[in-house]
Amino acid sequence: MISPERSPSQSPRSPAVAAGAPFLSISVTDPVKMGTGVQAYISYRVITKTNLPEFEGPEKIVIRRYSDFEWLHDRLAERYKGIFIPPLPEKNAVEKFRFSKEFIELRRQALDLFVNRIASHPELKQSDVLRTFLLADEEIMDRARSYETGIFKKPADFLQMFKDVQSKVSDVVLGKEKPVEESSPEYEKLKNYIFELENHLAEAQKQAYRLVKRHRELGQSLAEFGKAIKLLGACEGDLMEKVFSDVGSKSEMLSIKLQREADNLLFNFEEPLKDYVRAVQSIKATMLDRANAFRQHFDLDQERKYKEINLDKMKFMNPEKYAEAESEFREASSYSEEATKKFEHIVRLMNEELARFQEQKTADIGLAFHEFAKGQAKLAKDIADAWRSVLPKLEACSTS
Repeated sequence: MISPERSPSQSPRSPAVAAGAPFLSISVTDPVKMGTGVQAYISYRVITKTNLPEFEGPEKIVIRRYSDFEWLHDRLAERYKGIFIPPLPEKNAVEKFRFSKEFIELRRQALDLFVNRIASHPELKQSDVLRTFLLADEEIMDRARSYETGIFKKPADFLQMFKDVQSKVSDVVLGKEKPVEESSPEYEKLKNYIFELENHLAEAQKQAYRLVKRHRELGQSLAEFGKAIKLLGACEGDLMEKVFSDVGSKSEMLSIKLQREADNLLFNFEEPLKDYVRAVQSIKATMLDRANAFRQHFDLDQERKYKEINLDKMKFMNPEKYAEAESEFREASSYSEEATKKFEHIVRLMNEELARFQEQKTADIGLAFHEFAKGQAKLAKDIADAWRSVLPKLEACSTS
């Protein structure tokens, strides 16, 4: 049983706007299985409605697959260092569940949330890669996806990247290289918070998964109990049959309610928690970009200082090479200044992103717990009402 999609108010989608105000609304709908065997995949209709002039019309419908969403995510990650790129749902799934209705609907909702977060972001929504994703026909999208740029190239490139990382880690472990890290108290506090948040969110999501599982198990047990108690009543006959039939019917009815609440928990409680576990991974990826920018800033500043010392030496010890040394110093200063600006830009963006993340997290997690409490309260009432309704008949049966 699949729960209906969360309403737009439950996710950071385009809010309701006054007539004539700029808006961009995106829906990921109609998942369809394409192909067979290992080549099979799910396609989605992506519907864009907007009054923005750069989108060439009020509505556009395109067909996209998961790898297209992945292309959008990776291109944004390449171009927008310092911004928390919204997370994608996991790519891999156990083969036997990959095309189940539940998995497909969970992924569709996560992809819908992904593109709407981009569309609601003040910087990302202006990206030309978002417009390509939303407007290009399938043939153009296929070409864009297969055109490999930056670090996203070939398997051989990933292998080389892995070897480079292994080499750097080995150098650090063996003491050949000391990693240079940003060590301001504010940034250390941020790192500690992010790692703690990740652990607590992951634990909460794990327990939410167990709640879903237990609701389903109890629902299944009640369904089986309902059938068994009806058969028992039929065996007894007369009054017992009628009473036990009523108890069995209540059990089967509660079984359905438990299964529905399990779906509600999955879509509106566990999945939002899982989404924020993924969001923290996006923050950590941005922290890695910040660390790399800091190292580049530090290394180039050290190089600039070295060139400055060398320039002073040339002035007195080797005047004929002074012009060359001065040119090298200016070049090093230019590179150092550029790296410093890049690092400071990432720091500024991260501070803005953290404020936005905290505000959205408070709203989304608060809503998830509200949905959890409301569902549990209703379920508890339904269970109490159901069993209370059969108590008089059971009491009459026991005293007869």
